[in-house]
Amino acid sequence: MHSARRTKRWCILLLLLAPLTAQAAGEDAKAIVKAAIDYWRDVSSYTVADMTIRRPDWERSVSMRIWTRGEKESLVRVTAPAKDAGNGTLLIKKEMWSYNPKINRVIKIPSSLMTQNWMGSDFSNNDLAKADDLITQYTHKLLQTTRQDGHALYVIESTPLETAPVVWGREVVTVRDDYVVLGHDYYDQQGVLVKQLKTLELKPMGGKVVATQQRMQNMDKPGEWTDVTVIEARFGVSLPASMFTLSNLRNPRDG
Repeated sequence: MHSARRTKRWCILLLLLAPLTAQAAGEDAKAIVKAAIDYWRDVSSYTVADMTIRRPDWERSVSMRIWTRGEKESLVRVTAPAKDAGNGTLLIKKEMWSYNPKINRVIKIPSSLMTQNWMGSDFSNNDLAKADDLITQYTHKLLQTTRQDGHALYVIESTPLETAPVVWGREVVTVRDDYVVLGHDYYDQQGVLVKQLKTLELKPMGGKVVATQQRMQNMDKPGEWTDVTVIEARFGVSLPASMFTLSNLRNPRDG
């Protein structure tokens, strides 16, 4: 009799704890994703990188410098080749502008064009602009924890809220226990894997281990991809208030 009562009490306790445990797991998954974003961007950052766009019949490389501050401000400036040098992209919160020195015009990118490729690469305008969307517009679930090279790897499924203005049905992010992102898979509304970001190389740089080579590839085009290789990265850098402005986008004062 007493055993039956104890069993019943345990069942009730487990039922009460189950939602709390699920909620806690979701919060942990969200915390890991946010930590990964914060790890790369830091309070501020400066990066020098090369982007190589590979197609079956041609290949093109672009050199660029990137500045970020917090989750809502980024500036990308193309430095080479000469025909593209001076092109810039500015992000402030959820708004994006581009500058083309050949026509000396700053153009605001409308929301209808955010899914278009950036600089002809496999990265979209949205990929550049959605730094904090993965935190604010998604719920998160820890799917799996594995180990690799002495590190824990967290595989996290991010599902957009019903009201989220996003194109993906879900995203799956693989984060190492030091918050380096090793992979990011993008699925459409039917659950089909559309494109994939993979980290190909890690190196110590700027006082932390960072992904120094990443590849973005559309799954229906196996012979095409875009590689981004980081040449230099510094974090916690001092940036002037004028850095993330339309004036600086048009008339660079960032050296």
